[in-house]
Amino acid sequence: MQRVQNGDRVTVHYIGTLDNGRIFDQREDDQPLSFTIGAGEVFSALEQEMIGMAIGEVKNIHLSADHAYGLRLDENLLTVSRKLFPAERELRIGQKMVIELGGNEQRVMRIRRLDEHDVLLDGNHDLAGCELTFALQLVSIE
Repeated sequence: MQRVQNGDRVTVHYIGTLDNGRIFDQREDDQPLSFTIGAGEVFSALEQEMIGMAIGEVKNIHLSADHAYGLRLDENLLTVSRKLFPAERELRIGQKMVIELGGNEQRVMRIRRLDEHDVLLDGNHDLAGCELTFALQLVSIE
């Protein structure tokens, strides 16, 4: 029986949930996910948990926040003056925007708070600080 090894291309179905049971992502029959073990296309901790799995096997894989999208970091928060945005530009909480940081570096940030004076931008991933659970089924190994 073939088992997953480093370097194998695998295809999986999964449902990803948060600790509160909310589904944050899923790939089922019509849209399975394919990736190469060890290539860094998915979380390294997820890849490691899959090594040794056989086709058809189902496994629940729990990832701590530091092994998933990382911890929420205060240094990824940036408060800027509302005056830096054109007066006609509509801003709303939850809105994503690309910010130029200098040196040709860009970062996607989300507006977390705003008032007439300041805008709080958050560069943390939306799932940073969250523990994730994947109910995963291995469909194929190439």
